[in-house]
Amino acid sequence: MSRRIPLLDLSHYTRGTAQERDGFVKAWGDGLQEFGFVSIINHGVDPEVIARTYEDAARLFALPLEVKAKCDVPGGGGQRGYTSFGKEHAKNRAVGDLKEFWHVGRDLPEGSARRSAYGENQFPAELKTFKANSLSLFNALDAAAAVMLRALADFFTLPRETFADMAHEGNSVLRIIHYPPLKDAFIPGGVRAAEHEDINLITLLCESTSSGLEVLTRQGEWIAVDALKGQIVVDSGDMLSRITNEVIPATTHRVVNPPSTKDDVVRYSMPFFVHPYPDCMLKIFDQCVTKENPKRYPDITADAFLQQRLREIGLIK
Repeated sequence: MSRRIPLLDLSHYTRGTAQERDGFVKAWGDGLQEFGFVSIINHGVDPEVIARTYEDAARLFALPLEVKAKCDVPGGGGQRGYTSFGKEHAKNRAVGDLKEFWHVGRDLPEGSARRSAYGENQFPAELKTFKANSLSLFNALDAAAAVMLRALADFFTLPRETFADMAHEGNSVLRIIHYPPLKDAFIPGGVRAAEHEDINLITLLCESTSSGLEVLTRQGEWIAVDALKGQIVVDSGDMLSRITNEVIPATTHRVVNPPSTKDDVVRYSMPFFVHPYPDCMLKIFDQCVTKENPKRYPDITADAFLQQRLREIGLIK
């Protein structure tokens, strides 16, 4: 029987009894350590906001390429706006992934120092509802992520705001992805998303429109993971793995191609990548260093690490 990632109820942490709260914290940390992936219910994100943004996604990617290309920011590493089909590839892989996507970033007020550092969001004039819906979803996922990061700090017995402070006004992005049917768009040797690990602290993945996500277990087995209605799938990224000295590893995952022509349908997904602020120092926590697990990485800023990884996946030169 195939293994399954844990399914946890976030309301046990936010408004449960002391026993429920402690149980969530342990299961949350243990699940990330074992699988790197956990499914969450009662996460507080309005399903109507998710549905509206998916409706916009279908209209967004149906726009002519020349319209979408106007929102491709030159030299921006795909951090805001449109990234065309096949441009991104997994680390150490030359063939592009079979997807196009749109990034929506944090909308900071005018005059904010980080606003100029992050760049401006790009919203096509042809789709009037997209800005409001995507930013509403961004803010809801950002709030849910902050709660999960507090629970993670509790797991490590760190001050509760430790991880949440790292992500406060961080360079997080909502990625809205379009995987067209293979019969419509294909690159020889390509897959929808080749095996990879995420760059950031944690990723929140809204319920997807069809299956295809697979996770590599610590035992070397690929298992299917679906973000079902009402669920958000959360996974641990390279930055979290780094600062915990791989106590929580970054888990390899992929999106496989449809197995048959009847399954060859369009797929949309919306991962929310939780990033620290750029000058946040990614420094290994002392309690994660032991004689058996000596310090593995030097200190590095979040932005330096991000730029390194963006080069590796082909989004910047």
